[in-house]
Amino acid sequence: MKVALSTNIDLPPDEVWRRAQTPELLMHIAAPLVRFHMVNPAHASNFGEQERFLVDLTLFGVLPFGKQWIVPTVHMDDAAIWPKKLRDNGYSALITTWDHWITVEPDGERGTRYLDEVEVKAGLLTPFVWLFAQVFYRHRQRLWRALAERASGCSKP
Repeated sequence: MKVALSTNIDLPPDEVWRRAQTPELLMHIAAPLVRFHMVNPAHASNFGEQERFLVDLTLFGVLPFGKQWIVPTVHMDDAAIWPKKLRDNGYSALITTWDHWITVEPDGERGTRYLDEVEVKAGLLTPFVWLFAQVFYRHRQRLWRALAERASGCSKP
């Protein structure tokens, strides 16, 4: 099952693209709904480096939800051309497919159009995982917009 949600973020596309590739941003915009704890944080500097990352997941910061692989790849033909895409083709023992694509592009003004598209497969649990993904990505995009409101030129995630 697929989820596709987009939003406009009041930050320049280069800024959104840079932040989207960092584990720090993932942890910020997922909390408190989901907490990601890097199993090997020494290797977790930038998702654009195309390494696999193993994380322990907790729901609401307290309910253990198992381990998940984050398997990122950057997709762009030319660094100067938009849109730019980041893919996490992740999986876990429970969720066999969590194929998440982030698309970042200028919105025609001074901000960014940000799109989350994810395909999920989890056997009989797929409808429940799909429903969770709907809530999760709406939450993430709301926190992205809040981050942009607070950023006012700040470069931290």
